Amino acid sequence: MILTKEQQAILDGEKGETLAKVMKTLIKYGEVFGAEKMVPVTGKHNHLVTSFGLKALGPVYDLMDQLIASGDVSKQTFSVDPRPLDKKVPANFLQNFIFKNFMYSRQDFYETQLGKLGLMEKDAFTCTCYMDEVGNKPNKGDVLSWAESSAVVYANSVLGARCNRNSGIMDIMGSVVGYVPYFGLLTDEGRRATWLIDIRTTKKPEAQLLGSAIGMKVMEEVPYVVGLDKWLGTELTDSVCTYLKDFGAATASNGAVGLYHIDKLTPEAKEMGMNLLTENVKTYVIDDAELERVYKEYPIIWKDPAAKPKLCFMGCPHMSLQQLKDWTDKVEAGLKSSGKKKVVIPTVFTASPAVLKEFEKTEYAQRLKATGVITSYICPLMYMNNPLSGKMPVITSSNKLRTYTTARYYTDDEILEQITKGGNGK
Repeated sequence: MILTKEQQAILDGEKGETLAKVMKTLIKYGEVFGAEKMVPVTGKHNHLVTSFGLKALGPVYDLMDQLIASGDVSKQTFSVDPRPLDKKVPANFLQNFIFKNFMYSRQDFYETQLGKLGLMEKDAFTCTCYMDEVGNKPNKGDVLSWAESSAVVYANSVLGARCNRNSGIMDIMGSVVGYVPYFGLLTDEGRRATWLIDIRTTKKPEAQLLGSAIGMKVMEEVPYVVGLDKWLGTELTDSVCTYLKDFGAATASNGAVGLYHIDKLTPEAKEMGMNLLTENVKTYVIDDAELERVYKEYPIIWKDPAAKPKLCFMGCPHMSLQQLKDWTDKVEAGLKSSGKKKVVIPTVFTASPAVLKEFEKTEYAQRLKATGVITSYICPLMYMNNPLSGKMPVITSSNKLRTYTTARYYTDDEILEQITKGGNGK
């Protein structure tokens, strides 16, 4: 790898042994993917994926201690993925015992480390760090050192920033040394589309379902989607960005997509159009029948497929302020239609602490609370990783949560029916 004088000096240990080790790690990482150089991280803030104080992450805490002791903290302040625990979220005695004693027993200790390393603020825990309320929205062209898959795909696709799908800990290393290896989605060639996705549905496709179908088809490649502008328009409004947030998270988790282009909508697609397509592009047509096929093929891994749901999670990735408002209206209308006063399944809507603070300032907050819905900053995935939680029949409209846990996916309309009427959503 060709290094600048400053990069070589860091590698040679002129700025300390610890920083030299960080640089060496990043160089080795880049060499695996054929990177020939390192480039500066230019984003104002970083974002870390490792937010949970798992008891088993001893080496991570040792690494963080070394960085803190040597003074090699992040060159940027950073946000971090959601906290794993919240007393407001329903859990029985045994679940809480496992959470606190066998899973996230080092949460407070780890959060102290994060504070010393450069955490933006105490409440900067969310997977949707790019929302205005959080304050970590990259600019077009910014080079990032992120790892959270749903944030990476959003930053690349909707904001036009540049970031590879890094692994956890590599994100903080890039921020500490100030450089990342130049390959993949950082390059112009790596951002060209190898798949043409032709949307031919008769109605606006469910964001999570459409993203799932595309992710499973293209895996880690870059899709260029045509026909979606019919349903989304050609401007990145708040509602469109919310749709793309959920769509992108599904492409990233059900596949390994780090970047997508939406014809006439996302920044690079608006600038270059079909010129983003490679010569040997593959085509995938998605109509109503294809989405139904994908939906029906999701495995049901509950011990009893006919069990009544005991919990519903919404917000993986975290919900936007507008989503919280819209869902307040939906839940109220559903309860009015069914003649019920409160949701019939314990239901948790998750959003970033900053978004929840803004939500509490609106009249929607008390209205939603009156329906029995709980709001939380929790990471639903971290909750479901508890083996006792994994045995529960949990429902969700998040294809990310479905993919990584035992939670069962339903569309938004089906979720609404289940939590307000008690139906099975079908």
